[in-house]
Amino acid sequence: MNYVTYGGVTVGLCLLGYELTLWWPGIKSLKKDPLRHASRLLPFLLSWAYGCLTTLGIAGLIGTASSSVLGLSNWLGDAALLWGVGEKPGQLAARGTFTPLSGPGGCLVLILTAVFIAALKKAGDETRGELKRGAWCGITLGTSAGVAGFAAVPLAQAANWLGDNTYGRV
Repeated sequence: MNYVTYGGVTVGLCLLGYELTLWWPGIKSLKKDPLRHASRLLPFLLSWAYGCLTTLGIAGLIGTASSSVLGLSNWLGDAALLWGVGEKPGQLAARGTFTPLSGPGGCLVLILTAVFIAALKKAGDETRGELKRGAWCGITLGTSAGVAGFAAVPLAQAANWLGDNTYGRV
């Protein structure tokens, strides 16, 4: 498992801020029809959850791809922090511990990967970008020590439970 640095978290928060800025309908519009506007965030949030799950002890091609994205994000963010504001690069921002996925939980991530690829193929250009940014954001924030990293614990527990009950019952 790779660990996220302040630079990686910064990249993830930039992606989140970018997505929320594109999504923001305005307060009047949001108050008028909150469900419709909140539902527009669903592709981003679901792909964020998928990206987060790929960082929790997944090996193989999926884990390698996730680790590569996290490593690149750490490097880009650390470089931006160093040259942009003079911050020391490479400072870890990861949780001390994390909830790894069980074997059946890992199987569920493989199934979710197939669904994610199908969603990317089916989506239009705008939604495809949301899905990619969501997965990237989930990869960078999934193991962070903040609120986003805290959300990874119930996601991992839910994936483990669903995988254990799916494969344990078949």
